[in-house]
Amino acid sequence: MNKVVLITGAARGIGKAIALELARSSYDIVINYLTSGNEALQLQKTITDTYGVRCLAYRADVSNEEEVDRMVSAVEEELHGVDILVNNAAVDLSNLFHLKTAEEFRRTLDVNVVGAYICSKRVYRHMLDQEYGRIINISSTNGINTYYPMSFDYDASKAALISLTHDLAVQFSPYVHVNAVAPGFIGTESELEGYDDEFLKEETEKILAGRYGRPEEVAYLVRFLISDEADYINNTVIRIDGGQPGSC
Repeated sequence: MNKVVLITGAARGIGKAIALELARSSYDIVINYLTSGNEALQLQKTITDTYGVRCLAYRADVSNEEEVDRMVSAVEEELHGVDILVNNAAVDLSNLFHLKTAEEFRRTLDVNVVGAYICSKRVYRHMLDQEYGRIINISSTNGINTYYPMSFDYDASKAALISLTHDLAVQFSPYVHVNAVAPGFIGTESELEGYDDEFLKEETEKILAGRYGRPEEVAYLVRFLISDEADYINNTVIRIDGGQPGSC
């Protein structure tokens, strides 16, 4: 029986790339989304038609415990439960410092950090019962050493997600391995949207690889981290940023 992977925020960008890559690798996929319903349903159809694995799509706000509980309960009823969780859902409400509101800050933390906690706590019991589980938190180099004042709440949330990774790894040991992936500049739709060529050129010149990354490259790393070959990797953070200065 295929392992079941729940990917939050999976309708677009990095989450979508992870869903496609893991489906290609014969995992059953659960697509979580909040606002991108059309994209989620199209992705579900693509996965079932192309890869022949089981694929479900559920709308849920990951920061809402009741909605997460309903989603995971449905997965447990239709499939056998969540074996692997990828906490990818995130918001980035970038704004000038003097225009940023406490409400925006709280919403960013609620989705990016509290959401990961809620989802991890909800799926943990099944993982513990079967003495197997994998949790991958999608953090960012913004939480380590790349900082933008316009997104200080996002940066803080991604740093907190790394801290949460370490705490969950200790709490869930030895059966559930918890790791974080910290992407740098990845060329998703939302990341490239609104940027001009001059800005993109300046940003890529900061990267030792001389280019921004592809969502699929993050997906390859996630695929490895949940595989048996990575069984001895736990409680760690792996940057995937093309070699940003200060990140090596």
